[in-house]
Amino acid sequence: MTVDQIVGFILELDKLKGVTRKVRPLGLERYENSAEHSWQIALLAASLAHHAAAPVEADRVVRMLLVHDIGEIDTGDTMVFVEGGWEERKAAELAAVKRIFGLLPEPQGAAFLALWQEFERGETPEARFAQAVDRAMPVLLNLANQGQSWRENGISHERVVRRIEAPIKQGCPSLWSYLEGRLEEARRQGWFGA
Repeated sequence: MTVDQIVGFILELDKLKGVTRKVRPLGLERYENSAEHSWQIALLAASLAHHAAAPVEADRVVRMLLVHDIGEIDTGDTMVFVEGGWEERKAAELAAVKRIFGLLPEPQGAAFLALWQEFERGETPEARFAQAVDRAMPVLLNLANQGQSWRENGISHERVVRRIEAPIKQGCPSLWSYLEGRLEEARRQGWFGA
């Protein structure tokens, strides 16, 4: 493994900082980027690991979350609450991560690709927990921002619940218990779109 290959890979990852998402960081007028999102959910997962539905290897979850959005360098971000087109989106992301992880020598590139695929399949306790945390973070920011991206993008309470309830319940039931009441209060406050 050459340092040159690793540096090339890391500089390619810098492009994730330019992938804009639809929710604003607390107290800021700009939108967050995908690199910030990945960092934040990695720390959320490390902090919540003892609440996972099943015992998880927290370090594996953190590594999974650090690679899960790397394909967005080529594809851009799709808001979690968007409905439809996911098969095409995931095929494009797979091609992107194969390209990006291919910048690394074997077996490191293959190991990162395997983590990305594990997250996507959602079959292990670590992947289910990682998916729960990933789905929860935009909700937590929207709750803290009085529904900013839900209102701006016309996202209803029903659509949010439909998209996040099952994966969060499956991966981290106590996190869903926390969010369920908060989402209902947000609905009463009028923090959702049409």
